[in-house]
Amino acid sequence: MPQVVARTWVPVAPEVAFAVSQTTGETRRRWDRFIRHQHLVDASVPAKGVRTFTRARVGPSMVSEYVSYRPPTSVGMTMVDGPWFFASFGGGWRFTPETRDGTAGCLATWKYTYAVRPAWLRRIAEPIGQWLLGREIHARIEAWAGGCVDPEVLRTLES
Repeated sequence: MPQVVARTWVPVAPEVAFAVSQTTGETRRRWDRFIRHQHLVDASVPAKGVRTFTRARVGPSMVSEYVSYRPPTSVGMTMVDGPWFFASFGGGWRFTPETRDGTAGCLATWKYTYAVRPAWLRRIAEPIGQWLLGREIHARIEAWAGGCVDPEVLRTLES
């Protein structure tokens, strides 16, 4: 299955980096330009087995389920219901402590794995998916990195 990967380093502890990645509502929309709307389904906090509804800014929506939730190191999800063109879709975000130039921080690695349907369309659609999802994941992780140093986003973590 095709996979897209993005990495970036932020000057915050993995606990903060992970917490920013799991924000919701207005705080999430402040940094996550990918989404138009997102909420947990029948839950008030994220956890393994919890489902999330997400509507992308470009229109498609998806219900995903946390298959792993390990603060502050990693989170994984898989699509339960989503756009017709995905046979499957999953993602994982990892947060690893890393010091750069004497500054403690966190290396974030985000991966999305997917399969396109119908099968006969894969030879054409997967390269398009690589380009489109690759562009989105890189823009999204950079926006998240901005959220990690945004005083307004960080203030919401203190509440």
